[in-house]
Amino acid sequence: MLVGEKIYNKLVRDKIPQIVKQDNKVPFTHVATEQEVKPLLLQKLIEELEEFKATPNEEELADILEVIEGIASAFNFELDKVLKIKAKKKEERGGFNDRIVLEYVID
Repeated sequence: MLVGEKIYNKLVRDKIPQIVKQDNKVPFTHVATEQEVKPLLLQKLIEELEEFKATPNEEELADILEVIEGIASAFNFELDKVLKIKAKKKEERGGFNDRIVLEYVID
């Protein structure tokens, strides 16, 4: 590792290399393959969830949504279809607004 070199090896937003260059730094990047991008997106989702957990705010939630859109694209899912499935499941099973905790069930 070189002096001043910081290793990331993670998926970043499209304009991050330009932003790094504006800081007079040199980014080294590559475009992820279709096989590589899926696990990188899932890893990014975990990263964003951890950031939201540490600092729950609208900006962190927006980051999670951006990654979810990326996941939908990478897995060739139509976001409209996903949202319809979400709505159907909410209609049939409810959402999480009532904050119900299932403690246990007796057969």
